[in-house]
Amino acid sequence: MIEVENLTKTYGPKVALQGVSFTAERGEILGLLGPNGAGKSTTMRILTGYFPPTSGSARIAGYDVVEDSLEVRRRIGYLPENVPLYTDMTVRAYMDFVARAKQVQQRQDNVDWAMDAARVDHMADTIIGRLSKGYRQRVGLAQSLLGDPEVLILDEPTAGLDPNQIIETRQLIKTLGGDRTIILSTHILPEVSMVCSKVVIINRGTVVAVDTPHALTRQLTGADRVSLLVRAPAAEAERRLRGIAGVVEAVAHPQTGGLVQLDVDAEPGADVREQLSAAIVGQGWGLLELRAQSLSLEDIFLQLTTSEDHLDSYAQPAPAVAEEVLA
Repeated sequence: MIEVENLTKTYGPKVALQGVSFTAERGEILGLLGPNGAGKSTTMRILTGYFPPTSGSARIAGYDVVEDSLEVRRRIGYLPENVPLYTDMTVRAYMDFVARAKQVQQRQDNVDWAMDAARVDHMADTIIGRLSKGYRQRVGLAQSLLGDPEVLILDEPTAGLDPNQIIETRQLIKTLGGDRTIILSTHILPEVSMVCSKVVIINRGTVVAVDTPHALTRQLTGADRVSLLVRAPAAEAERRLRGIAGVVEAVAHPQTGGLVQLDVDAEPGADVREQLSAAIVGQGWGLLELRAQSLSLEDIFLQLTTSEDHLDSYAQPAPAVAEEVLA
């Protein structure tokens, strides 16, 4: 549904994007992450036809974003970070105006559906300038749904919402992702874990990782980790667990009350939980907790955007145009 290949964007001597490539299939919710200035908004603006790339290509539903810009725009709904609203219009009048501009069929029914989906139908006759920031954000989300687009591109869709509205919006996004492709940019990393099936992390204009959060954890650690809470002598427990087949490393962290936390790294794909449990119980030690452990998305994000080693291992080669600009 979305195909981005070697996308590059330069502003004079400044390189905003360097050889960015990724894909998103129908029904997939893709999280676009990166530090401020990494190139997320530039990528979204290219995909929505706001401006063309310097080189490379992007296709949405088979249409090139430059050569077939109008066809692309008919198939996408876009919520920019700063929602462009006409504050002297009512919510319904604004929605009807946008629907006319998009040449939406069955306009009234579509406006009603979009307002209901974004939970702003009860504000239909309210002037937008009198709405709170959260409700303005929801009006922006509602306008992106007009025309029932195949692709949704959402830049910070929950910014300014209260906790209840955030939960509702996340559920709406997950529901909409059933038969649409969604690209979601957000600074709320747990939100990506809750909503997205794939993550693209951009740093310094370059893609440093494309995968599911779980797969990224495996790539970064090179192992599966199990955490145990045991009542046992720390050194002896550490030595015993290291001797189990498939265990790469076991590290003990003594706790109060005679307890010890053991972090055990296993070979990728090796499920050693049963062997660990048997070894602990066989020694007559108390096993209070055993759980699989993984890096959080925050951990992954920090490693990929601050570690030079990881940047070097994940970074794609910069295309020729970027090299010329940098030279």
